[in-house]
Parts: sequence; C-alpha cells; structure tokens
Amino acid sequence: MTSFGLETLSAEECETLLARNSFGRVALWSGGRPAVLPVLYGMLDGDVVFRTAPGEKLVAAVLGQEVVFEIDAVEPARHAGWSVNVVGRAERIVDHREKQRAEQLGLEPWAGEYRNEYVRLRTGQLSGRRIEAREA
Repeated sequence: MTSFGLETLSAEECETLLARNSFGRVALWSGGRPAVLPVLYGMLDGDVVFRTAPGEKLVAAVLGQEVVFEIDAVEPARHAGWSVNVVGRAERIVDHREKQRAEQLGLEPWAGEYRNEYVRLRTGQLSGRRIEAREA
C-alpha cells in the first residue's frame, strides 16, 4: 500500500527553490479571463523579476495588479513533486538603478522578439508544498 506525504515547505525552503530555478509561470487576468504565461526569471531582494515585451504581463505591472507566480517540479515515476507560489503586486521597473540591477540578473529571453521591459513581483505571500509517495 502506498501513502502520500504532503509537506508544507518553510519560507526558507521556498526561497531556496526560487533561487535555484529560472523558469516559472505567472498567472494574471488578461481580457477579463485568467491566463498563465511562462517566464524566465531571477530573484532580486526576495522578489521575482522577469523580462517581457509589451503585452499582458506589462499591462498587469503598469496597473499594479496582484498576480501569482509558480515554479514546480514533478517526478511521475516516484509520485513525487513540489511547488512554490508567490502572490504579490506586479510593477514595472522604471527606476534607472533598479533596471540596472535587474539587467545584472542575465535574463536572456529565449524568444527572439523584443523584451526590454522588466517586471518585479513584490512578494506578498510565499508558500510551497512537497508530496512524496511512501510505501506503507
């Protein structure tokens, strides 16, 4: 018999996982509907930062919308995985010094289009969970 252990991750574990990864998804409202969009990201003073082109993500930042950011990993063969969620307000980075700091993160876009805007997700709530199957 297999049981599943669901564990709540500490803030420190969540921060470690965020620092070790670079690909996530941001969930926001777009045209009156929810949207989940992939981003390459880095961490700046405990906040998620990503580059973007003009579009839904930049609009959310200009409007200061609350968004959700998620990273995760799964191991289907082991029935194991984890996820980390960051909830907070998105903001466009306009301050010259802050933009220079964001540029130091080395967030080179995979897509070939213009992506010179930086968005910062001000961490309001941080949570994470891990699940792992165990033989009983």
